[in-house]
Amino acid sequence: MNKRQLLRATALVASSLLLAGTASAQDFPPKKPVTLVVGFAAGGAADAAARLIAKKLGENIGQTVVVDNKGGAGGNIAHQFVANAAPDGTVLLFGSVGPLTIAPHLMKLTYDPFKDLAAISGGVNFPNVLVVHKAAGAKTLAEFIQLSKKKPGSVEFASTGAGSASHLAGELFNQRAGIDMTHVPYKGGAPALQDLLGERITSYFAAPPTAMPHVESGKLIPLATTGLTRPAYLPNVPTVAESGFPGFEALNWYAFVAPGKTPAPLLDRWNQEIVKVLNDPGVKDALNKHGLTPQPTTRAELTAFMKKESTQWAAIIKERKLTAD
Repeated sequence: MNKRQLLRATALVASSLLLAGTASAQDFPPKKPVTLVVGFAAGGAADAAARLIAKKLGENIGQTVVVDNKGGAGGNIAHQFVANAAPDGTVLLFGSVGPLTIAPHLMKLTYDPFKDLAAISGGVNFPNVLVVHKAAGAKTLAEFIQLSKKKPGSVEFASTGAGSASHLAGELFNQRAGIDMTHVPYKGGAPALQDLLGERITSYFAAPPTAMPHVESGKLIPLATTGLTRPAYLPNVPTVAESGFPGFEALNWYAFVAPGKTPAPLLDRWNQEIVKVLNDPGVKDALNKHGLTPQPTTRAELTAFMKKESTQWAAIIKERKLTAD
């Protein structure tokens, strides 16, 4: 190789590196605040998990990550907001099982979860726990069923909104137990618990982070959990499945998604950063203490998981003839 060829080769390599550096810089949002939207009120499970993750995420990327609570309509308001947001990587959503895979089969939405939102990574999952206030008159799941059968429609169950995981858990339990509880939707776990503690409603298929402090203080009575196995933080509370309803399972989960037209390089970069946070020992420990199991995934794995969940809930909704009312 002569001197001219060597210089040309060097220039080409330098040009390639410059272009690569430019492309890499464009693959991530500029140094300005990132918004992580949560579809439920502050104080609930989604909010607790989002704030834990957002804090570490901001530290890792050197940018402020602000949690923005947009409660209402079972989380659909937040999902619609992000579906319409600028696809520049500065707006992310801590999406939930209800709006992403249940609500589309219960009601007409103004967005398509699989077209208007783009998968980034799984977030966390956990079983719900059925809790009642101390004056409800039930200390076991069997007593709760008897209470519901004695006065059909008089026993209420709270949820974080129509089409939410807690809503479907209650409706599925209605069907399996042959009872007729009345559904009462809220904007999030915190307001639902406020009314439960105030004895204005009877029960709630609650998320562990919001229910556990009140269970530990004795203000609420846990009757059963909705996973197939007992969680470590409630070893003495039976599952619905082992209480006479084999196979009963209604898990709650949250995942990270972005506006549907967000460029793939941005989504890939966010996947890397979010998976890194979810695998961080300190974050994992903090989430586990809240009863939440980290669920990092690839983008493709999250998409496949969402489609599976959507198909499953669609079949259940059709079979049970459920509506959003």
